[in-house]
Amino acid sequence: MSSAAPTARSLLKDVFGYAAFRGPQEEIVRHVAGGGDCLVLMPTGGGKSLCYQIPALLRPGTGIVVSPLIALMQDQVAALREAGVRAAFLNSSLSAADAAAVERGLTNGDYDLVYVAPERALMPRFLEQLGQLYARGHIALFAIDEAHCVSQWGHDFRPEYIQLAQLHQRFPEVPRIALTATADQTTRDEIVQRLALEGARTFVSSFDRPNIRYRIVEKANARAQLLAFLRAEHAGEAGIVYCMSRRKVEETAAWLAEQGVNALPYHAGMDADTRNRHQARFQREEGIVMVATIAFGMGIDKPDVRFVAHLDLPKSIEGYYQETGRAGRDGLPADAWMAYGLGDVVNQRRMIDASTGEPQFKRIAAAKLDALLGLCEASTCRRVRLLAYFDEVSEPCGNCDVCLEPPQVWDGTVAAQKALSCVYRTGQRFGAVHLVDLLLGKETERALQWNHHELSTFGIGKELDEKAWRAVFRQLVAQGLLAVDHAGHGSLLLAGESRAVLAGAQTVHLRHMQAGKTKAASKRSTAAAAGLDGAAEQAWQRLRAWRTGVAKEHGVPAYVVFHDATLAELARTRPQSEDELGRVSGVGARKLEHYGAALLELLRD
Repeated sequence: MSSAAPTARSLLKDVFGYAAFRGPQEEIVRHVAGGGDCLVLMPTGGGKSLCYQIPALLRPGTGIVVSPLIALMQDQVAALREAGVRAAFLNSSLSAADAAAVERGLTNGDYDLVYVAPERALMPRFLEQLGQLYARGHIALFAIDEAHCVSQWGHDFRPEYIQLAQLHQRFPEVPRIALTATADQTTRDEIVQRLALEGARTFVSSFDRPNIRYRIVEKANARAQLLAFLRAEHAGEAGIVYCMSRRKVEETAAWLAEQGVNALPYHAGMDADTRNRHQARFQREEGIVMVATIAFGMGIDKPDVRFVAHLDLPKSIEGYYQETGRAGRDGLPADAWMAYGLGDVVNQRRMIDASTGEPQFKRIAAAKLDALLGLCEASTCRRVRLLAYFDEVSEPCGNCDVCLEPPQVWDGTVAAQKALSCVYRTGQRFGAVHLVDLLLGKETERALQWNHHELSTFGIGKELDEKAWRAVFRQLVAQGLLAVDHAGHGSLLLAGESRAVLAGAQTVHLRHMQAGKTKAASKRSTAAAAGLDGAAEQAWQRLRAWRTGVAKEHGVPAYVVFHDATLAELARTRPQSEDELGRVSGVGARKLEHYGAALLELLRD
């Protein structure tokens, strides 16, 4: 830090190495630095952290950052220390002696930023320490990261987050900034209410992540489809594969490893040491594929995740958006890929119906699932649908499977009538598998047992194959024309406007979905080094090798030293002086001081 009073822009350049703020960052920084409260909704990779880190450096005292995950705290603190910022964290990973040392440093004013777990922030002892700092005017701000954890309707609910309003009650003069990448209007309202942010300004950035390509395929053999996707487009690259159950996580990770993919499992049922070891490998090594439940991911600050894949349907668009948002944080091309089928719809509806939640909770959960099904079955741009959910108007993106290869939409009224009639004539007591068999005229043991081979609907659907009929039933459920009766073990029931369809008073439009490879699946270069010439490519490789060594020496992930995008710019521009180095995005004063000589040696012509 220089002796002259810093400004927001000087801190941005000298500490973090960036020449200009993005979007509303500067206005947010000015508002919080001036003592104002705010709620910030900004997509993953949009630069949320700077919105509280810079005000904390501008204001007297220490900024207190409440963060829900140990891994996030550790990475943020490591990155800040690399940049020359005095930072520390307090969480359960510290020994009693180390925690006491951080607490002493906090009292003595040794830190610009201290990250704390919500449980720690609410401990009487810590609140008492904050009270002493507050009396001396030594708390710069409170930042509440991942603020959507306060929402009881959300998929990341943390009960202790509700109690964080105590910070404002006890220390009313300290500005607060709550931040999240994922919140529809219901969740935003709940954040404001529960954190007592009624007078705060709200800053909403675009939710668009234009570098992410969205693709949803019809589930046939999901594991084989996933492997084909990885081999064709992301061989040797880092990514996350989400599965619904712990067992499926274990089986999928083991199977991928057998196929030569560097895959690791992660779920809450594993012992803590194994979980932490796998997470550390994912963050510190290149090319790891983490197969996980949604227990993994929130707060993972790894910029070079090239894909996020779903083998099971998430619970909501918020969940889908947040999980897919972990890809491509560096702004380079990335993929969000999902395999989806009727079984996913049945399972999700079963979980909602079987939950112990209040009726209002079940209604909201069902509405959120319906919105996600609408996205899956969309015959128009997926990004337009996705952003519309967050009240953002957009144009077709040209970078989703629907835009790249528009699906065929057909008049499925007759097929829908046959399917609905089959449901009705079998007494609304059977699931899709049996119903498809009947439409195809298969004399199965069950058909004979129930005399269903004598029904008028037996064999009337031979114009479509089994896969096509599965798609018909799935879309009828998604459109609300059929419902799933979980008390009847997944049997399908007539619902909504199904009787109007049967009476010929309503038409039904259906879409074809392709399970195989599409034009959208063509190989794209996602490496930061794409387009480098021979000499620049060699420099890029030297820089990466050097960064790996520095990261190991410092015990931090490679991206904490420099992001891929910074190394690529160094390789492309080949700066030959410290002045030229300092103009490269991501090279701040501290990193220039520590690494300038080594970088110039590596880049010497």
